[in-house]
Amino acid sequence: MKLGLPCLTLAVAFAAAGCAQTGGAVVPGGGLLQAQTLKAVPIQPSPSPTPVSIVGGLLGAVTGLACGVTAGITCHVLPGTGPQGLPAGTAASALPGLHPADLQSAYRLSSATAGHGQKIGIAVAYDDPDLESDLSVYRAKFGLPPCTTANGCFTKVGPGLLGTLLGGNQGWGQESSMDTQLASAVCPNCKIVVVEATSDSAANLLAAAKTAVARGATVVSDSYTLSESSGENDAAYAIGVPFVFGAGDTGAAAEWPASSSRVIAVGGTSLVRDGSARGWSETVWSGSGGGCSAYIAKPAWQHDADCANRTSNDIAAFADPNPGVAVYDSYLSQSPGWRTYGGTSAAAPIVAGAIALAGNGTGTLLDASYIYAHAAALNAVTSGRNGACSTYLCAAGTGYSAPAGNGSPNGAGAL
Repeated sequence: MKLGLPCLTLAVAFAAAGCAQTGGAVVPGGGLLQAQTLKAVPIQPSPSPTPVSIVGGLLGAVTGLACGVTAGITCHVLPGTGPQGLPAGTAASALPGLHPADLQSAYRLSSATAGHGQKIGIAVAYDDPDLESDLSVYRAKFGLPPCTTANGCFTKVGPGLLGTLLGGNQGWGQESSMDTQLASAVCPNCKIVVVEATSDSAANLLAAAKTAVARGATVVSDSYTLSESSGENDAAYAIGVPFVFGAGDTGAAAEWPASSSRVIAVGGTSLVRDGSARGWSETVWSGSGGGCSAYIAKPAWQHDADCANRTSNDIAAFADPNPGVAVYDSYLSQSPGWRTYGGTSAAAPIVAGAIALAGNGTGTLLDASYIYAHAAALNAVTSGRNGACSTYLCAAGTGYSAPAGNGSPNGAGAL
């Protein structure tokens, strides 16, 4: 079968005539475009697909509900425990999960005037054709000002021709929706630039983050992990602005790239309203990643005693799927509409938004050292655990802990 275009390798048994199988995209005669190992995922029809996206969904076999097409890479958006697929017109008061006002209250983030001149970069993979319209529904529902391409607030950099042919991915679409909407929730006055990588390989996602910086991002949020390996290139993750990574959702362990010393690693917490002065109690979410790196040297600004190497995390924010956060996502074949999500994919854009509110994006937070020097300005997270050990490497207590880092945002003083 010849398309008159670069041949595409499928995650199912298929090879185009005259193409060499590589596990990624190839050209006639075997020329490699993007080395990638694909695993089979369910093919779901995209809502209201265009002819091009139909071709992409069929040929690329990436339009599944689970993100993580490239072997070993997982993004960290988890379905919440609340009702899924509520209609767009559902009253805000009837939507489950945390809303923008809840996050602003829990973290004392005053967003009325801050954030102007800041741009939050979101690095994701594959295309979500409904991303801007879903963001518009979210912002209108919660009384946030419009953020559109037309008014210059929203920019989406697509994955290019090859990415378009490969089609969208509904799993990564959920990631994209949550990231953009939570960044908006925390910093409504910030601009947003979303860069969609051609695939979810680590190299392409890193390139997407750098493209966001080239497009003016003053902080970049990313939410995927790989198992650590000896081949990690720590220096590559210094991109000139704060680079915020979710720590993962599988409990106590350091995962890459959150374990890089050049990024700000964000653990996950649970929030419950209470009668305290803050109005909220916060504990470690049991699924939060975080631990002692096997390969990355301990940076000079980190001084915990029981890990000779880099310890992740540096800071933490809400990630608990119960109750999760409210998100509007129409790019789904199953239960589109208002949904709840959790995971450290929620925590990362919350912290990125807080950094943007602080206005310290360029020059101040090129790594997490500023956070350690200003840890007293964070909310202490002193209880909860993400593993069975009895030390700070998986249990919160007084001071620093791996799952919660130095604590959670308390205004913008530590950022």
